[in-house]
Amino acid sequence: MYLIGLTGGIASGKSVVASRLAEHGAVHIDADALAREVVEPGQPALAEIEKHFGSDMIGADGHLDRAALASVIFADPERRAVLNAITHPAVKERARELMDAAAAENPHAVIVYDVPLLIEARVDAEHEFDLIVVVNANTQTRLARLMELRGLSRAEAVHRLNSQVSDTERLAIADVVIDNNGSLEETFRQADALWESVSRAA
Repeated sequence: MYLIGLTGGIASGKSVVASRLAEHGAVHIDADALAREVVEPGQPALAEIEKHFGSDMIGADGHLDRAALASVIFADPERRAVLNAITHPAVKERARELMDAAAAENPHAVIVYDVPLLIEARVDAEHEFDLIVVVNANTQTRLARLMELRGLSRAEAVHRLNSQVSDTERLAIADVVIDNNGSLEETFRQADALWESVSRAA
């Protein structure tokens, strides 16, 4: 098993790179998808969220009201830390299960663990990555993407950006940086070159 930790700031283009690597044959494990999975109705993490944040966070259908929770945690670092303490351990456990399953199926599998909050969650202490890849885009590009593609106001977009670690901190842990300020074709070229390198190593 060859494990890549893929990270980057919000709206940096991680999903584009992850999808490209998956097209080449990598096993893509998406921490955001796992974060949604572990708060489904009936899951222990959802009960903990209700306990700490109140029943207003649960919709009439029993599912987590993500918009209500987001409005709380992106404005309050302390409450965001409480949420992370609930969800991160559950996500790590599920990720490990998926990694073990992929390695059992193919001992030479290249696994891309797509973790937006790699530094914040300190998953590098939980998983021994063979390579850490940071997808990078400048602040103005990411602000524009958040407003245009996700429909956020400028204030909301700035809040989201400021809730994460700085680009400097993120780039400091990178073994490989993929610059996603340019065209899609340029990003694909960088992802393809990365695949050529890791597929040989694996």
